[in-house]
Amino acid sequence: MIYSISDLEQFSGVQSHTIRIWEQRYNALKPMRTEGNTRFYDDDQLKRLLNIVSLNQSGLKISKICSLSDEDISRLLQKELQSISETSNFEYYVTQLLKHGLCYDEFSFDNLLNTCISKFGILESYKNIMYPILVRLGLMWRKDDICPAQEHFLSNIIRRKIHAAIDNLPLNENANQTWLLFLPEDEDHEIGLLFANYILKANGKKVIFLGSKVPLDSIKKVVEQNDIDSVLFFMVRSRAKKAAQKYIEDLEKICSSIKIYFAGNAYGPNQLKLGKKINQINSLQEFENKVQNLPVL
Repeated sequence: MIYSISDLEQFSGVQSHTIRIWEQRYNALKPMRTEGNTRFYDDDQLKRLLNIVSLNQSGLKISKICSLSDEDISRLLQKELQSISETSNFEYYVTQLLKHGLCYDEFSFDNLLNTCISKFGILESYKNIMYPILVRLGLMWRKDDICPAQEHFLSNIIRRKIHAAIDNLPLNENANQTWLLFLPEDEDHEIGLLFANYILKANGKKVIFLGSKVPLDSIKKVVEQNDIDSVLFFMVRSRAKKAAQKYIEDLEKICSSIKIYFAGNAYGPNQLKLGKKINQINSLQEFENKVQNLPVL
């Protein structure tokens, strides 16, 4: 696959200006050029950059790293991975997992992600490793000829890990609250909602998880047939503000006596008019804190 320098910036988290400096001063990468003299890079160059970033995050100087061959870098990465401590920068794991994922190397990706979960637990691994990976891949969706397959590949593995973590939680027969979780019928990116499911169950709540693309009529039926204390849904995709406002108002009518929470990156704080029973969640940490501090009903 072919990447521009801005693509490399989004995958690696390193600014284009810095990448150019590394090329000029240390021969870090060897870009190819179009007839119009525009830089472009292939998979090998992207993997090399991600390896360089990983080693730099672990404390090695750029000048030293760039002087090494790809084989020497791989050996050093393996040695670094074996000795890395729990206090090391999470960016090391993010860049290495991205490298494995972009190559569709499920064995290496799965093993390293399992190592992260074993070291840090599923909650810290999601916040500091899995979520940043998904954000970087999401930024690349604008290049439909490059990233959809890679995003799906990585997302499916991450989704599998969250499902496994949920399955390992004991069911609470005496749960004091019931939450309804869903995505609107035009939304299908459910990993954030899935992890919210984990947080709720880990805190002893009962969850009715409907997943993605759920019509409002179905929400109405579930609410009528069950004793729901709180509703959580995500708005991720962009839509007209007027349409988003109408959706929230329609949902509020259905859930007239139920507390509603919504999250997602489509709308910032104060962009929508919210009723007294609606709370906007702006971060995973904020949601976790709210769940932990909920009163016993």
